[in-house]
Amino acid sequence: MADEAFSIDKRPLRDLLQQVETGKAQLPEFQRSWVWPYPNISSLLASISLSYPVGTIMLLKAGGDVRFKYRPIEGATPAGEPDPESLVLDGQQRLTALFQALRLKSPVVTQDLRKRRATGWFYVDMLKALDEDGDRDEAIRFLPASRKVLSFRGEIVEDYSTAKHEHEAHMFPLHAVFDGGDWGYEFIDYWGGDKEKLKLWRDFNETFVRPFDRYHVPVIELGKATPRQAVCQVFEKVNTGGVTLTVFELLTATYAADEFDLRKHWEQECRAAWKAPRYRLLREVSNTDFLQAVTLLATADRRRIERDRGVEEERLPRIGCKRKDMLALSLDDYIRFAPSVIAGFKAAAKFLHQQFLFDTKFLPYGTQLIPLAAILAMAGEAAQSAGAQQKLARWFWCGVFGELYGGSTETRFSQDLPDVVGWIRGGEPEPRTVTAAQFSEGRLLTLRTRNSAAYKGIYALLLKAGAVDWRTGEKAEVTSYFDESIDIHHIFPKMWCEKFGYEANQYNSIVNKTPLTARTNRIIGGAAPSEYLQRLAKSAETAPEGVAARILTHASRPDLMAADDFEGFFSARKSALLASISAAMGKAILDDESSDTEISLDATDDTEDL
Repeated sequence: MADEAFSIDKRPLRDLLQQVETGKAQLPEFQRSWVWPYPNISSLLASISLSYPVGTIMLLKAGGDVRFKYRPIEGATPAGEPDPESLVLDGQQRLTALFQALRLKSPVVTQDLRKRRATGWFYVDMLKALDEDGDRDEAIRFLPASRKVLSFRGEIVEDYSTAKHEHEAHMFPLHAVFDGGDWGYEFIDYWGGDKEKLKLWRDFNETFVRPFDRYHVPVIELGKATPRQAVCQVFEKVNTGGVTLTVFELLTATYAADEFDLRKHWEQECRAAWKAPRYRLLREVSNTDFLQAVTLLATADRRRIERDRGVEEERLPRIGCKRKDMLALSLDDYIRFAPSVIAGFKAAAKFLHQQFLFDTKFLPYGTQLIPLAAILAMAGEAAQSAGAQQKLARWFWCGVFGELYGGSTETRFSQDLPDVVGWIRGGEPEPRTVTAAQFSEGRLLTLRTRNSAAYKGIYALLLKAGAVDWRTGEKAEVTSYFDESIDIHHIFPKMWCEKFGYEANQYNSIVNKTPLTARTNRIIGGAAPSEYLQRLAKSAETAPEGVAARILTHASRPDLMAADDFEGFFSARKSALLASISAAMGKAILDDESSDTEISLDATDDTEDL
C-alpha cells in the first residue's frame, strides 16, 4: 500500500532543473513566492559543489482526481503552457534558487538578508575554490546585474562584464555549470593553451564543476491518488519554511483549476458586503471562518437529501466543518451556499447589536459567529419572529455564560446548526448547548479581565438592561458610535478598596465594575463613592437624584455607594448580576456547593482608576 502511495528515488540535479525549465515540474498555486536571500543561495551552491546533501525534494504526481491550479517556478518560461507531470510540495526554495543560479542566462532576482531587493549573478573564484584551506562559501560571490563592482565614489573596481574579463580574473559564472564545458574551452583558448591555465581548468572542472553534473537529489513523489487532505497535511509536515497551509489557500488552488478565483470572491463579494460601519463586528471574520459556515450548510444539506431518500439515521452523512470537511467542499456547493452565508453574517451582526454588542473588543466569542451565521442563513425568515429571536438569544447567552466556545469548537458548531434551527422551527427540544450550559455563583468572583467571555457577556447585559453613563446619561450605543472611549471601570475605586483592606479578588471582580466613559472615570479617580457622587452631580449640572437614577441602570445601589458601604453594595450587586445572567440563560444559577467553580487565570486587573 505504501509503495502505491509514493515512490522514493534519486534523480540527477541536471534532470530536475531541466524539468523545471520545460514546465514538467511546476508549483501548485498555494505555494508562496520565492523568498530566499542570496547568501542562502551561495551556501546551497557551495554545499552541492562539495557533494554535501541538501535535503529531499517532495513532489506530487499530477493528473489525479484532485486538481490544483499550477504555475511555473519563478524564472522558468516553458513554451506552450505545458501541463506539469509533477507539482513541487517541498523544496521550492532550493529548486528555484538552483534553477535561477545555474540555468538562467539572466540576472537572478533575489534579496539580501534585510529583505531588500537584489539582482545579480553568481560567480565562483576559481583559485579560491581550489584552495584546500579556504572556505568554499567565500569562493562564491554574488555580483551586481552589471557584473561591475563599484566603489562608494561610483568608480569601477572590478569588471566581469565580458568573457575576456572573466577569463583574466579567473571568475567562473555559475550559469555555465551545465554548458558542456564550452566556457572551459573558451578559457583555454583565451590563454593560448598555456599549460598552467590548462591544468587550472582541469583541476577546477574536476573539483567544482563535475560535482554539479554528478549530483543526485533524493526525491519522494506522492501518487496521483493522494487525497486533498493528505496533500495539505504532508505539505505542512515537510515544508521547511514552517509555514502553515490554510484550507483557504488549498481550496483557492483547487477552485482555480475550474477558473474560479476564491480569493477575489472573498475580498470583493464576501468582505465587501459588510464594510459598512454597522457591520464592524464582522471585521475580524476570517476567510476560514466563512468557509466553515459554508461547509456547515453544505454538509447539513447533504444530510437532509440522504434522509429524504430514506437512508437510516445511523448511516446519514454527518454535519461538520472540520478541516477535512472543508477540504471536501466542492466548488458547486461553495457557489450555492456562499450568498446565504454572506446574508447570515450580516443578520448575525444585526442580532448582536440587539444584544448590545457593538465592537469586536467586547464580543464574547468570535468563534460563536460561525454557527450563528449558519443558523440564521439556514433558518431564514423562521428566525425573524419574536419567539425565534428569544430562543436564539437564549442559545447565544448559554454559550457565553456556559463558556462553551473556547478551544476546539467544530463539534459544537455541528450540533448547534440542526439543534437551534429545529428548535426555532418548533419541532425539536432545547439545543444541547442550552442544556449543557451552567453558571455558578462563585464564577463572578473570578471574572476580572475581558479575557473571559462571561466578563464581556455581563458588560453587554448591563448595556442591554439600559445602563447609561453616570455623568451624561447617554446610552452605550451613542457613546460607542461617537467614540467616547467607553470601557469597564471600578465602582469602588481600587485605591479606596486597598486603603480600607478589602481583598483584591472582590474589588477587581466584575461585581465591582461597570461600563463608563473615560471622562466619567477620571472624575471618579480614586475617591470614595460618597465623594465622587457629589463631583459627578456638579459636573453633570444635575441634582444628586439624577446621578442616583443613572446608577440604578447599572444594577447598582446608589444609597449603599453614598454610605461607602462596600460589603452591602457588593452583596446586592452580586445578586442583581446573577439574576440578570439567570434570565438571559433561562435557567437557574448553581450555588457554589453544587458546582466546581474554576479558579480564573486572569490574575491581574485590566482597568485603571484615573
